[in-house]
Amino acid sequence: MKNLTYTIIKSIWIIALVFTFTNCSKENDNTVPSIHNPLENPENGPAAGNPEGNSAIPAEADLEDVSNPDVVVGDGTPESCTCEAVIDAVAQGGKIVFNCGPTPHTIVMDKPAKVVNNANPDVIIDGGGLITLSGGGNTRILYMNTCDPDQVWTTDHCQNQDHPKLTVQNITFADGNSTSETEYTGGGAIWVRGGRFKIINSRFFNNVCQSTGPDVGGAVRVFSQYNDQPVYVVNTTFGGADGYGNVGSNGGGISSIGVSWTIINSLFSYNRAIGNGGNPAQAGTPGGGSGGAIYNDGNTMTLTILGTRIEENEVNAFGSSIIFVSNDHTGNIVIDNSIIQNNIGGSWYPVYPSISMHSDTPIAVTNSTIE
Repeated sequence: MKNLTYTIIKSIWIIALVFTFTNCSKENDNTVPSIHNPLENPENGPAAGNPEGNSAIPAEADLEDVSNPDVVVGDGTPESCTCEAVIDAVAQGGKIVFNCGPTPHTIVMDKPAKVVNNANPDVIIDGGGLITLSGGGNTRILYMNTCDPDQVWTTDHCQNQDHPKLTVQNITFADGNSTSETEYTGGGAIWVRGGRFKIINSRFFNNVCQSTGPDVGGAVRVFSQYNDQPVYVVNTTFGGADGYGNVGSNGGGISSIGVSWTIINSLFSYNRAIGNGGNPAQAGTPGGGSGGAIYNDGNTMTLTILGTRIEENEVNAFGSSIIFVSNDHTGNIVIDNSIIQNNIGGSWYPVYPSISMHSDTPIAVTNSTIE
């Protein structure tokens, strides 16, 4: 009887230990298995993200909870969802959702919505899979700049502050145009400096910026993220099909200076860098034409590409898929579970086709195709 009691107690102890270990393991697993993507099978245009992407997503790159919104744009009718309503919502900040009716709806902007830096430390714009914000071919769509006094300085170190934290999710940005911008150039759809920024379940179609220049570009242009933390791009498409690609002097999809990126389960295709002459611009040229999909320049930065497809992008100068130029020769590139192929043009490919980089930049490629 004593032996039986001992055996039972021992068994209970082992089960409790296993249960505790399992719970601890779950608590230490800082990833999410998947993210619900309402733009996985959209009614119009290419889907958001790479349908074959299955890389793990860090918890901090997860969707933001907007179940209790601070601002609702619209009263249930398409007519109530106006440019001014979007501008007012973004200026107020907080959790922003849309109530424009049960079907997909496009809101045409006649000027950018701008984040006010002291309004709310969090700005979350969730389109619910139904909303397209369009620049109408005339204007940039969204702007955040912690160092712009017109948007209010909130610290004496505006280039390195943790707020605002801007998230765009479950939404499409189309037909943005920043060619008329002269001070904060590039970023046909979105221009960001400072704080934190992430993109989830989103699409970028036919956004344009300046067509020439050695260091300008991107449907999305980003500077100075807090403590050099990365911009997360998850389940997102730039282009996605012929006729939907984004265009700029450099970085048809994304462009940045001194910014790290972690790009997960996303798609870049049919984007173009149409400048000419590179950076610095060759004599007799206006400069540009590098980074068909991705343009990374600056110091102390990293580029991580996971579960992502990059194809059919085009350049005139360097990096038909990616250009990664670390001026101080720091930083690294990590590519896993990804496909980079059929990108067009360019030169200076010391290690992998279509990727322009210093030959001493560490690059780790696993379970991927680059050709």
